[in-house]
Amino acid sequence: MSARFLMVSPHTRAVKGDDKIFAINQAAQEAVKKVGAENVVNATIGALLDDHGKLSVLPTMIDLLKNLPPEEFAAYAPIGGVPRFLEAAKKSAFRDCFPEGYIEAMATPGGTGAIRNTIRNYSAPGDSILTSDWYWSPYHTIADEHDRKIETYSLFNEKNEFHLDAFEQKIDALLRKQEQLVILLNAPAHNPTGYSPSIDEWEAIMNILKKAVQNKHKKIILFVDAAYIDFAGETNECRAFMKYFSHLPQNILVIIGFSMSKSYTLYGMRSGAAIAISSSKEVVDEFKMISQYSNRGVWSNGTRPAMIVLAQVFENPDLLAKVDAERAAFSNLLFERANAFIENAKKVNLDICPYKAGFFITVPCENAEEAAKELQNDFIFAVPIGRGIRFAVSAVPKEKCAQAPEKFVKAIRK
Repeated sequence: MSARFLMVSPHTRAVKGDDKIFAINQAAQEAVKKVGAENVVNATIGALLDDHGKLSVLPTMIDLLKNLPPEEFAAYAPIGGVPRFLEAAKKSAFRDCFPEGYIEAMATPGGTGAIRNTIRNYSAPGDSILTSDWYWSPYHTIADEHDRKIETYSLFNEKNEFHLDAFEQKIDALLRKQEQLVILLNAPAHNPTGYSPSIDEWEAIMNILKKAVQNKHKKIILFVDAAYIDFAGETNECRAFMKYFSHLPQNILVIIGFSMSKSYTLYGMRSGAAIAISSSKEVVDEFKMISQYSNRGVWSNGTRPAMIVLAQVFENPDLLAKVDAERAAFSNLLFERANAFIENAKKVNLDICPYKAGFFITVPCENAEEAAKELQNDFIFAVPIGRGIRFAVSAVPKEKCAQAPEKFVKAIRK
């Protein structure tokens, strides 16, 4: 058999097969054609759908987009983002919980762009990027694309709390090998488990980082992936942890990944920002300079209409109140679905990862691939992710969320 003929450069990664989530979603769509939508549970989709399977969108955001003048659709945005948007992104990310320090924001295509720039600019080829053992799989893709590795710590201890000891031990081990460390912390409303660290856990997390950089030659970049923050509870209560980003040592940089996808239901417009917080003006000025350079070298500039409507919302208190009220209705829907799943999981003794908020609930199990395939025999389509199966309560009506745990038990046992 002859060797494969390849045209790609030798440094390019070997890519095999389709994206797992999209492949399972496609299988769910095929099942709908065969047995009807009412008989299929498609729990693959990381977006908020209504009970009829239609994308839930904030009406005010769509109205604002429709009423933009043509030039706001057609014109380029500045490479770093429209200044009005950058101010709005900071206000949206922090609300009433602004940390004390120097803060700069730079536009990116969704939160994914912020992750990409952080990994590219704050780690070296061959470095390890640290995240939890339950993590959003594109973290690995982005790291691999830039010749970095993902290393993990156990997210949960035996009490199903944040595993502070494992976190600290892994940081210490990696800083013995590298001068600086990028940490990807997906919170609050973690994807895929729905976990949010408590305020006490956040204080402990930041104390661990401060201890780790007492050696002034070491540097930590904490990337807080806050894509789901507006579905994580009361607006300011779920942001209270941000006070711990104030007055940090100069060799700790915090970057917030801000996204308009979930919070403003503009998934396809790919608008977001990286927001840097530091006790050093020099550090945030450097962040701004290198981020603009990266933007120009990869995607040039972002989507102007999305930037303009976010600016409009935060410049008008009435519009902001309207958007917040519309989102609150979606949050209530999400809470009811998640609660239906959790309550019925208790009834059938189905173990789940500790869920606080967000779009996903994860069921730990061995042989997740086989169990997920068995679920498909009952027309339940969920995503196997290593040691568990991710179920998107964001996409499944309450009644079907209530029915799913019993079928999970059946599939796992079989």
